[in-house]
Amino acid sequence: MEQNKGFILPDRLQEYGRDIQQQQLRYHHKRVLVSKEFTFDAAHHLHAYEGKCGNLHGHTYRVIFGISGLTGDEGITLDFSEIKAIWNEQIAPKLDHQYLNLSLPAMNTTAENMVVWIFEQMEASLKEHPQEARTEFVRLYETPSSFAEARREWM
Repeated sequence: MEQNKGFILPDRLQEYGRDIQQQQLRYHHKRVLVSKEFTFDAAHHLHAYEGKCGNLHGHTYRVIFGISGLTGDEGITLDFSEIKAIWNEQIAPKLDHQYLNLSLPAMNTTAENMVVWIFEQMEASLKEHPQEARTEFVRLYETPSSFAEARREWM
């Protein structure tokens, strides 16, 4: 290995099967939380609400998932691409560029109601995951400084 200004430059890449073996890929057997964030744009209005949000309006929502699980043989709990696939296929179609009052089940489309629905959708999608993946929290930002959160221990 060559040292250059405090950085170590490898002579070659570590090779699976030669430099690291299958049983070394998993460093531990502990539950770990991974997190992934998405945005979506949608319109809604609130019922039985006196104020601006009673009118039809839109938001760029931001949702953050915290998902825990045990690491598999490769040392991965839940691949980020799996979370993205669940989002894109199961959840986002009901939210992104939708009129939420019609696309979601009958509810007042408050951030508090929506975050529980989103939690339930992710949790249902993870039910049979081999690493015992489970939703620990979902945080739904309605504006950059206002959010609602659902946590496993509250469900």
